[in-house]
Amino acid sequence: MRDLKERTKSFAIECWKFCAKSPHSREYNAYVNQLIRSSSSVGANYRATQRAKSNADFLNKLKIVEEEADESMYFLELLIEVLEENKEKAKILLAECNEIISIVVASINTTRRKINK
Repeated sequence: MRDLKERTKSFAIECWKFCAKSPHSREYNAYVNQLIRSSSSVGANYRATQRAKSNADFLNKLKIVEEEADESMYFLELLIEVLEENKEKAKILLAECNEIISIVVASINTTRRKINK
């Protein structure tokens, strides 16, 4: 399995490439800009978890990763609904985002168990 740090970086890059091919209009740009921000934040905040000072700090940073990934999913879902073309790429990105969230949530649960011992 690929390292999650690399996987979240790749997710951000693939979202950027997808957004670069999206139509350019005020309406699309609002969703596209948010997706670029949130998808890149997933990787940036995951990198921050690697520098956590404690389990509690690690947990807080992971929660941010989860929130940003969930936001990315939201904008991907919106784009799937409104795009006329390139929906398949959006669905692939949505599946990848869902897998990232699953991994992060599992890490959150493991960390919570460590903290509560």
